[in-house]
Amino acid sequence: MDNFGTKLLVLIVLTVGLAGAYWYFRIYVPPQADGPIILQPEVVEEPPEETGPIHPMVPPNSSAPTERTLVPLPALDDSDGYFLLALVDIFGPDVRPVMVSEALIDKFVATVDNLPRSHVAEKIRPVGRLPDRFLVDAVGDDGEFLLRTDNFSRYDSQVALLETADLEFIAATYRRFYPLLQESYLRLGYPDGYFNDRAVEVIDHLLATPEPNGPIRLVRPHVLYEFADADLAALSSGQKLLLRMGRDHTATIKRVLSDLRALIA
Repeated sequence: MDNFGTKLLVLIVLTVGLAGAYWYFRIYVPPQADGPIILQPEVVEEPPEETGPIHPMVPPNSSAPTERTLVPLPALDDSDGYFLLALVDIFGPDVRPVMVSEALIDKFVATVDNLPRSHVAEKIRPVGRLPDRFLVDAVGDDGEFLLRTDNFSRYDSQVALLETADLEFIAATYRRFYPLLQESYLRLGYPDGYFNDRAVEVIDHLLATPEPNGPIRLVRPHVLYEFADADLAALSSGQKLLLRMGRDHTATIKRVLSDLRALIA
């Protein structure tokens, strides 16, 4: 048992022991003879209601005919190669070079969880860096830049893989690996959470990404470029990524996400 589990067990034992001692003395120690006996009504607390997932994940239909027999899922820490093969089945061999080779499911789950936040650390991303440079055009001498439309082509291959993929096959693979995704989500720090609920929440968040009018203006206060518009700068990391992909790619991804949501929610 890990340190946290040990402390939790000790806390439970101490709590039960103190409660037992309290009720023992409360019942069996006689009151003082010169004092009135006051009977306190017993307070019965209602047990908390058990809550389940908002969007329960339906397991794969094992009785449905398939072209091949599915082998049992490996342990989470041994699943990298198996999960990568599943991604290759969905997107083709072109997906293999852009994926990381270690802790693939853990990084996928952590990235999904962090997309609505302000930053996604590079060390948890399941996809490596893009090879092409980030391109901007300077605007006068006021320290502002324009995001060049040339950048949008950096995402052509990834968006094409997603656009041409079989969404029903993606949903089936998602259900297939959901026990490992859920396990990873629990050990990420959500002992009472459900990864599918979080995935649907993140999809809804990305679908709400605004569409700016006109070119996107940037500033560079330090090393990295940031959005000059305060409203855009306040967006999450996932929404900013969609904006950097360009209007057409954003529309494509939103359409795919909307269709995928209908399959898993």
